[in-house]
Amino acid sequence: MDISWDDARLFLAIAETGSFSGAARRLRIGQPTVSRRLAALEYAVGAALFRRSVDGAALTAAGERWVVPAKKMAEWAGELHRAAEATDNSPRGIVRVTATPYLSADFLAPFAAFVARKHPGLRLEVQSQVQYLDLGRGEADLALRARPPTTPDLKRVDTLDVVNGVFVSRELKARLSRKVTLQQLPWVAWAPPFDTVPPNPQLESLIPGFTPSFTADNYLVLLAAAEAGLGAMVLPRMPHRFKRATRLVPLELDLGPFARSQTHLVCARSALDIPRVRRVSELLVEEFQRIRVG
Repeated sequence: MDISWDDARLFLAIAETGSFSGAARRLRIGQPTVSRRLAALEYAVGAALFRRSVDGAALTAAGERWVVPAKKMAEWAGELHRAAEATDNSPRGIVRVTATPYLSADFLAPFAAFVARKHPGLRLEVQSQVQYLDLGRGEADLALRARPPTTPDLKRVDTLDVVNGVFVSRELKARLSRKVTLQQLPWVAWAPPFDTVPPNPQLESLIPGFTPSFTADNYLVLLAAAEAGLGAMVLPRMPHRFKRATRLVPLELDLGPFARSQTHLVCARSALDIPRVRRVSELLVEEFQRIRVG
């Protein structure tokens, strides 16, 4: 029988998110549609691909055999999509950029406004993610990441060195000792399931018995808590020209080996063949250079 790309994509979404609801969010369809389409697929192939439970959906033995071929199909579908779009020579349309919640809110959102003014035919879709999206499959066009690519299908376009700092509200700073240490600060940090996301592990290595004073699973909530004086946050000191006024001020504290980090602009190797993706990539590289020269 013929397996369509839509069926393979549905299967992968369930397999990788571990639930029908997660697959529905990824595919931007309703959960009943996911259930109905999977039932039709399993009927067509004559085998159950998942075991349903209150904890989600787990692969059956038959489903396990589908994973590698479905991933290859996804990679080639992304490649085919990029090849088809490369024939359009004008930089217009939607470019999907994925980044951390901080970079999405602080940099990419105002950068998108700049792009819209400069190129009215271009529109950015910012995908704020803690987890990395699969660029090879076309889940996003460009990514700003803390780690460089390690697979041959991805390309590092540019890298920006960033200084990290400790920030608190003005009110909290006024209450602190002039010689406050990292260990003495109250901290605002990620809550589960993101408690392994930076800077939590770094703070745990610097501060014995690290216990945040406030946690949340949403960056904007963390930022609001820090601005309200609940604790300190580690944030990049990224002096881009779109910077908005903030209620946070820096503390001159040494973060040791974590005082510096990198932001990498990454894409699938063939993505830059698409004019709109190439143009946004060029604009991001120009902004990186502006930041370097100060």
